[in-house]
Amino acid sequence: MTDSPEHLTILPEMQLEGFTNGDLLSQVLAQIRLTGDRVYSATLEQGERLALECGSAHVCLLQTGQVQIRRDEEAAMQLAPGDVFLLPHALDELTLTAAEGPATLAICRFWFDAGSFRAMLFALPWLIHIRQVEAAAWSEGLLHFMLLEARDVQPGGALMVSRLIDLTVIRVLRTWVQQGAASGWLGGLSDARIARALKAIHEQPRQQWRIEALAKLAGMSRSSFCERFSALVGRAPLRYQNEWRLTLARTLLATQDSRIGDVGFAVGYESEAAFSRAYKAFFGRSPRQDHGARAGLAGD
Repeated sequence: MTDSPEHLTILPEMQLEGFTNGDLLSQVLAQIRLTGDRVYSATLEQGERLALECGSAHVCLLQTGQVQIRRDEEAAMQLAPGDVFLLPHALDELTLTAAEGPATLAICRFWFDAGSFRAMLFALPWLIHIRQVEAAAWSEGLLHFMLLEARDVQPGGALMVSRLIDLTVIRVLRTWVQQGAASGWLGGLSDARIARALKAIHEQPRQQWRIEALAKLAGMSRSSFCERFSALVGRAPLRYQNEWRLTLARTLLATQDSRIGDVGFAVGYESEAAFSRAYKAFFGRSPRQDHGARAGLAGD
């Protein structure tokens, strides 16, 4: 029996299911992948500095005592018990010192996946600080559970720790957005007008958006919209749209058995050649290489 054409090709409309639905913050955070491998406690004596592993990102809970955190020659910031802070980047010039007596911290070490939405990661500040009053409802229980998993060496423990770190980072970012203190692309989510344009870009990646149409959705003039969007998101609107499309495409190539041309069409490219050029310019490798890497893994 010969299959009908609709059974021979995965339709692009179906390819995007699960990637462009849900709330806007979930759509964005779903594209940020990370791997966590270690949860531990550290106790510092007064004046002692905490040594964090170079090349890693960290999320920490200050359990007891006072800590000062400083970057370069900037003024030190004082952290209080119960505060949670995220250090998204590997910063050699960062110092974290116990002040006014000993201090104890719970620390999670992780790495952002190199293929995550790079524009998002680069736009994150060096420090995201959640005070105890905003973190108390979830931080103690979540990090206590992680420390228990870290000490309990059983099959599957490494995966549990990694997933719990993933959950903690997402919770920190979500709280940061809800506070209205977010900057960069997360700041765009907290601005109702810019969020409307972001939502349209995310949910309709195949749409060839024009600045005028996005500005109308936001209820702003063209110039005001472009200025506000770029200031909050860190990218011009159409550049952001292109990077979002390519990030979706990379996820589709990694998770679905779809033809490269179909993936390109699903995210708004009219030809496989145009899609391949844009993909390679952004990621430094062709979609065929990423598609082939997935096929190789599936065959192992």
